[in-house]
Order: sequence, then structure tokens, then C-alpha cells
Amino acid sequence: MNRSALLPVAVSLVAAAFVFPPTSLAQTQTPETAEEIVAKVLEARGGLAKIKAVESQRVEGTISFGKDDQGPFSVELKRPGKMHMEMTIEGKTIIRVYDGKSSGWIINPFAKETGVQTMNAEDLRNISDESDFDGPLVDYQAKGNSIAFAGKVALVGPPDIAGTPVLDIKLTKKDGDVRHYLFDASTYMLLKWEGTRKDGDKTIPVESFFRDYRNVDGLKFAFEIDSDTPGTEQSQKLLLKNITLDPKIDDAQFTKPAAPAEAAKPSGGA
Repeated sequence: MNRSALLPVAVSLVAAAFVFPPTSLAQTQTPETAEEIVAKVLEARGGLAKIKAVESQRVEGTISFGKDDQGPFSVELKRPGKMHMEMTIEGKTIIRVYDGKSSGWIINPFAKETGVQTMNAEDLRNISDESDFDGPLVDYQAKGNSIAFAGKVALVGPPDIAGTPVLDIKLTKKDGDVRHYLFDASTYMLLKWEGTRKDGDKTIPVESFFRDYRNVDGLKFAFEIDSDTPGTEQSQKLLLKNITLDPKIDDAQFTKPAAPAEAAKPSGGA
């Protein structure tokens, strides 16, 4: 299994999943257009001013790829678009860093090349999405995205949330990538995300489910995110332990990481 294939999907959705307490939204009439729904979703998250006031974010928790394949992970985000992610599996740490501009690096001890690798164009495209912790619906037009209301449907998913009425927002990115965001029709909380992910030369379908919403400094986050590839056994679970808003993060965290000790050793003899 490619342990890192699904993680970026969930990471990119962690921040976008938070919403403000829905107040009286459950009593209002269901919006009929995509624009109206997005306006309600952003209102439920606390409004644009509150969303954009968050300058940095740290997320810590546990990632698992099965009963015996799990370990800690952390993600640090800072405007504009900077990200530093680490996860440790079987005592080995995968690191992904993006400087928020045009450069990114990967250290993957499970790959053939275990030293610091410069991200390719596809990696950079993916990580630029992940580092946008406002989410693609905030200023979606300025980002070149378009939206459409795909209907009010019954959620297809695990038994505990299956059948929940959801509002399906179809988002088309400027590069043609299509995603679906399914919001609870009563609370406007994100319950499910559907999209695709590049894994090498393959495009694979991915879905994520969001549970256990908790308040963090007045904002609400999903502390459990389950992702899978439909029709396969590939899956992962993120269990968040702590979310810190506006922590002080040194910009050095978003520069090229140091090579692992084993990769830094010179080859050959004396």
C-alpha cells in the first residue's frame, strides 16, 4: 500500500471541515442555488472575516492504515499557503514541506530514493490545495473555481450517517478537477467529500467522511476523518488529538528540510 497516497486528501480537508455552531440554520428554508448554499456554509463557519483572521494552524493526531499500521502525524499551516507535514509509521518519518510559493520537498523512507526529493509538478499541484486551509469554497471565483448545486440527496456511506439528507455542491477547479462536498442539510457541517487523487500515473477515486465535531476557540472541527478508495481495501483514519489556532511557527519550518541521518552519510569507504 502507498501509505502516503490518501493522507494529503484528509489533510487538505481538516481545516475546511470546521464550521461555526449553526444557530437557526436548521429552521431556515433549504437554499436552492449553489451560491446560496455556499453563503450559508460560510456563515455557519463564522463568516469570511473570522475564517481569514486565522493566520496559522497546527494539527496533531494519529493516522492508521489498519489495525497494526499506525503512528503520529502533525501538520503546520501558515499564510500564505505554507505547509509542513510529518507522519511516522514503523519508526520511519515521512516529511512533506511547501514554501507557499513554488517549491516543495518530500522525504519518504519507504520510497526508492530516501533522501530529500524536490516535488514534481503534480506534487506541487496537490500540496498547494492542501496548504489552503480556507478551503476551495472561500473566494472560489478568485481561485478560478466554479460551483453547482447537484441536488439534495440521501448520504451514501457508513451506517451511522447513511441516509442523512445532504446538500451536494459540485466544485470544478480551474484545471478541470471535479469534487463533491456533501453538507448536512440541517447543520451545514461537511459530512462527506468525493474526488480523485493521483497516485503515480493512476487516477484513483477517493471519499472522506467527517465525524466528531468539536469546538476549538469558537470554531468547530471534525476530529475523525475516514478516507478510502471505493472498491478497494485501501483506507486510512485520522484521529485528531489537538488543533491549535494561530500558534507561532518559525518560517524555517517551510524551507527545505535537512536530509535524514542515514541519507546524509557519504557513500564509499575512507
